[in-house]
Amino acid sequence: MNAARDAAAAARGGREFTVYVANADSADIAILALDRASGALRDVDRFATGGKVMPLAVRPDRSVLYASIRDEPLRVLSLAIDAASGRLAQIGSAPLPASMCWISTDASGRFLLSASYGGSVVAVSPIGDDGVARDAQQVVATDEKAHSIQVTHDNRFAFATCLGGGVVRQFRFDAASGRLDDNDPPAWRARPGAGPRHFAFHPHAPFVYLLNELDATIDVLALDRARGTLASTGCVVSLLPPRFAGGAPWAADLHCTADGRFLYASERRSSTLSSFAIDPQSGALAPLERIATEAEPRGFALAPDGRFLVAVGQASHRLSLYAIDGASGALAKLAERAVGRNPNWVEIVDLSAR
Repeated sequence: MNAARDAAAAARGGREFTVYVANADSADIAILALDRASGALRDVDRFATGGKVMPLAVRPDRSVLYASIRDEPLRVLSLAIDAASGRLAQIGSAPLPASMCWISTDASGRFLLSASYGGSVVAVSPIGDDGVARDAQQVVATDEKAHSIQVTHDNRFAFATCLGGGVVRQFRFDAASGRLDDNDPPAWRARPGAGPRHFAFHPHAPFVYLLNELDATIDVLALDRARGTLASTGCVVSLLPPRFAGGAPWAADLHCTADGRFLYASERRSSTLSSFAIDPQSGALAPLERIATEAEPRGFALAPDGRFLVAVGQASHRLSLYAIDGASGALAKLAERAVGRNPNWVEIVDLSAR
């Protein structure tokens, strides 16, 4: 009986992606299954986090989900992912040096990197062979209001955005020890008032897309892969609707499709999603469309196959699911549903690839 149940679950896993949504005020993570063919969503489970959960990160081998808890005690939870169902089980908890608004792993899955907006620091925590994140081994002071940190695809360098300081910090990353050291130069400087927040690497070309929260723009940056440094290409696009008069811009998140053809970004003040076509040679962005979505869309994610987008609204407490047209990049709304209080982060995982 159990074997039959396990086989059925494995078959479902091959047909579905697993969606994780962090709900800060519900203090839980919603777990849903997304049908790869139809886009149908079904509820799987809710995992209680015991605190204000916000950023999530998935280990590269898809075996563990990490969750940053942003109220006391400040900590990161290590949650084992059941390969058949996507359900979560806590296998560890470790303190974080500050309230971390961003977490990610290095390419090997041996280190957890985190950034603190309030603490203006980034940190590196080792991850054991068991997948459990330990206490931070290095804490680095940054320019004001660090907001995100990621390693490059080759695991040799790392960048960290500093919204208040108006820079992207540039680090050398030692993949053996997990140590961060200043690169030369140590930072790329943004336009005054831009407010660097999140960034996305192009999946195979040497470009980085930098989302600026305070003026709701995206800078296209050239990545020197040998030196691990950034330079402006001169391409800057806006997320705001024409003649926008809704208050101060408040850009939130951005993601690139796995094939490198399209980029999507969210803006909270206008509650919109913007899409762009990516020029394969220059990396330049060409605006495609801007659509209304959930109120204050702080977080969203793209399905690994690039066919679906899931966005959540902090103010609506809802989730919207969109199909992505593979030829045009256009978004078509498929469904919406209540998902939890203050949803803010989304991860979509292909567990069949484990």
